[in-house]
Amino acid sequence: MIQRFVQMTVRDGLRTSLQQNQRAIAEISARSELQDSRFLKVAGENPALKDGLQLLVSNSSSGNARRTVEDQLRELGQRMGFDFLLESGPNGAPLAAVLRQTDGGKTSELVPVPVAQLQGGARGLISIDGRVLQVASVPIDQNEENIGSLSVGAYFDLAQFPTPAVLSYKGRTISSNIPGEAPADLNRAIAGCAPGAECNLRLGSANWISLPMQNGLAGDGFELRSLVNVDAAIAPVQSTLHHLFLVVGLGSLVITLLCSILSSRSIVRPIAAMVSHLHENAETGQLPEFQDELSSIREIRELVRNYNRAAVSVRVAQETLQSAYVEFVGSLASALDARDRYTAGHSRRVSDFSRITALALRLNAADVERIRVGALLHDIGKIGVADSVLQKSGRLTDEEFAQVKEHPVIGRRILEGVRGLAPYLGAVELHHENWDGSGYPTGQKGDETPIDARIIHVADAYDAMTSDRSYRRGLTHERAIEILREYAGTQFDPQIVELFGRLPRHLLSIRREAAPTHVREPWEEWEAVW
Repeated sequence: MIQRFVQMTVRDGLRTSLQQNQRAIAEISARSELQDSRFLKVAGENPALKDGLQLLVSNSSSGNARRTVEDQLRELGQRMGFDFLLESGPNGAPLAAVLRQTDGGKTSELVPVPVAQLQGGARGLISIDGRVLQVASVPIDQNEENIGSLSVGAYFDLAQFPTPAVLSYKGRTISSNIPGEAPADLNRAIAGCAPGAECNLRLGSANWISLPMQNGLAGDGFELRSLVNVDAAIAPVQSTLHHLFLVVGLGSLVITLLCSILSSRSIVRPIAAMVSHLHENAETGQLPEFQDELSSIREIRELVRNYNRAAVSVRVAQETLQSAYVEFVGSLASALDARDRYTAGHSRRVSDFSRITALALRLNAADVERIRVGALLHDIGKIGVADSVLQKSGRLTDEEFAQVKEHPVIGRRILEGVRGLAPYLGAVELHHENWDGSGYPTGQKGDETPIDARIIHVADAYDAMTSDRSYRRGLTHERAIEILREYAGTQFDPQIVELFGRLPRHLLSIRREAAPTHVREPWEEWEAVW
């Protein structure tokens, strides 16, 4: 019963996770379609495009007219990066189209496509020469009269989906991002799934759940499904249950044998206490330790000691893993700071300043820790910037400054590959966004930028101003606070700057060299107060 309950719970969780991923993908697709529709509306108003379309509609057999329109579509596609462009007449008949060819995985120029292979007014997913494209269309009007339509598209790639997915056309699999699975096996697996409905299937030797993606791509024979391996998700839980059942079974056997010797009272009490602890374990997810005085029976005391040793081993392993994770984060920050002796300790100081500020804002402990680690990693993207640029003593050129401005995006790419570092992506990517929207890389403004990045932005600027460089001495604390207040409301969050400026001076007087672990840091004092 417990195993079935766990399986049902895991299945429900996997199903919910798939639905959440699909909603996220649908939102991204909707935003992309909105951007494409805005571009298409602008492109549809191009006078040259309209003139060429009118000429082609009036004389569809003219080779010169078609070539003129194909040249216009090719130029538009090269400039905007589309893989497919199509102009259709008012009746939906295709008139001229260009398609980007691929050679060994490399893209080439846009080339004309015979209109006999096309359908006019395409939208959603279409197939040309065995390749699938995602297409959007917009009508083209002249003097409030429809003269045709413009369709644009890009090659559809399942690699963009974070979960396993299968694309089928008229019941046959044509694309998949599941490694090692042949299309024939996928066809057999999903053959029993009704179109547009959830289903359970068996792929290879594993059980899977499949959900159709409701993102507007289905239709015209296409169906996109996301899948998740149920057995792979349940396996760790089942292994844990098997070990737990073994321990509980052995304990039950010992207790049963002792019942003929000991009174029911002397047995029921310790067993009831153990059951209570196990209930606590099930609710909290922690492995509690039992007291040796739980029972005077030798066998039960031995069982308690063995269980306690197992619980301690699990707790030590968890603490070791957490410690290794923290050391890894610190090593990343130290590796970055070591590239330049003038910035040595910068990431650590920014982390301390950010933690002090987060405590002053009365954020909860989890948020404070996330901000602390995010600040340690905020400049990790500078690993991808050349030393000749980072360590340059003079003023940077526009090209060099453009390289430096790439470090938030580089940092996000570095951390995206590590699942445990996902909570810090916002701090790393957005810590150079300005309050008025003039920052980079996305130009967010105000509260659009997460609180983590806004705090780190202020702490980063303060440390940069008060630190010595090869070409100047660091500013005083007072002058640095004046500058922060001067740019509050433009570069920095005014509330954070005001709070930062009122922090006790000694809390910001963190040493510029590595500190022994036994020395109490200023931020530790601040944390104790709050």
